[in-house]
Amino acid sequence: MKIGAHVSAAGGVDKAVDRAAEMGCETIQFFCSPPQSWAFKPVTEATAAAFRQKSHQAGIGPAFLHAIYMINLGTPNPENLKKSVNTLANSMQFAAEIGAQGVIFHAGSDKGEGREKAFTQMVSAMAQVLEHSPAGPWLMVENSAGMGDHLGASFEEVGRMVQALRSPRVRVCLDTQHAFAAGYNVADAKGLEKALGEFDRTIGLDRLGAVHANDSKYPLSGGVDRHANIGEGHIGMAGFEVLMAHKALRNVPFLLEVPGQEGKGPDKDNVERLKAIRARLGISA
Repeated sequence: MKIGAHVSAAGGVDKAVDRAAEMGCETIQFFCSPPQSWAFKPVTEATAAAFRQKSHQAGIGPAFLHAIYMINLGTPNPENLKKSVNTLANSMQFAAEIGAQGVIFHAGSDKGEGREKAFTQMVSAMAQVLEHSPAGPWLMVENSAGMGDHLGASFEEVGRMVQALRSPRVRVCLDTQHAFAAGYNVADAKGLEKALGEFDRTIGLDRLGAVHANDSKYPLSGGVDRHANIGEGHIGMAGFEVLMAHKALRNVPFLLEVPGQEGKGPDKDNVERLKAIRARLGISA
């Protein structure tokens, strides 16, 4: 079980490795372009080589890219849909060039236009992304908290996406806070067993590629996407002991997306909290 975090790639993606190393990360996630903009700049071979070299020397990996927040494969807007597909395909190309494991993206929203229509469109769009992407990186859909018209809050709905595509390159990122907000009591041993049982039946645990390790500012079934630092939310330190102890999650990378002690994002303190739990449970890195 490797523990890492989402870090800034400002100044070049190779700089993300430096920041991750300072935090004690063993695995890493970052944006390859500004998350609130459609602007995209391909990685240069020199920067990609520097990233690969630094990652190898620091022993940090696997690496994951998080797609920008603008992407919505369920949108009724044709222009935004085209931009979403192109941006995801560009991100997959970027991932291949730096040797990243996959690209994690949010399923998106139907914007009130109907879930089934949006679902069908999303599956078609994901197929287009895979068709225009180089071999290697996974396309990883992340479960949602269920806010508004967002798709993918239930494992059943995520599983329908995965099964419709029938591609070994489609994987899932399980966000603990989103699952908790959507009604899956992952903080409780029985609740986690039930949740992962549903995950296995509808998606398949072999499709689980990463875990976003986030505590929750809102209680169970709150339906709101708001992360808290590890042990400071409604999942709590005991809840993360339950999560990390489960045999189905022991070989999956855990990536922090928490506010941090200074409100600047994941930090060394939160990384150490997860490492301390891992040590108490006797789990190897």
